[in-house]
Amino acid sequence: MSTFKDYISGYVSGVKSLLVGMRTSMKVFIQKNVTERYPENRHTTLYIPERHRAMLVMPKDENGNNRCVACGLCQMACPNGTINITSETRETEDGKKKKVLLKYEYDLGACMFCQLCVNACPHDAIRFSNHFENAVFEREKLVMTLNEPSVSEANQRSAKLIINNE
Repeated sequence: MSTFKDYISGYVSGVKSLLVGMRTSMKVFIQKNVTERYPENRHTTLYIPERHRAMLVMPKDENGNNRCVACGLCQMACPNGTINITSETRETEDGKKKKVLLKYEYDLGACMFCQLCVNACPHDAIRFSNHFENAVFEREKLVMTLNEPSVSEANQRSAKLIINNE
């Protein structure tokens, strides 16, 4: 007799478990979809928070110059060594010596986006942008020189040179 009782209690327990699972499934079935259609919605409804850290950039002023004075504080603050600064000391017209930034290399592939470099910069010469689409097939493309002029600026400069030489 006890086996029949065990059979019935097991049957009732199984049906109860099935109904709990079905209730959960039905609740999810009638909920609104939360799936993002990423490539299609990137320009319409995709929201990226303002504080999102995606890529280090050097903002430029209206003259096209950046604020970096090649002090090296960002390079020292970086725990992964993703920033390499190449600079040289030049003499100004006043006879004073001044550091000049030659090359500012940033390795996006090794960066852990901790923002220690941005916090260490006393001149606000670097910041993180929201641009997050950085997928590449070769790791070498993740090493960027931030103080180089953009392609459009380089084209404008070469066009000015051509016009001035004619």
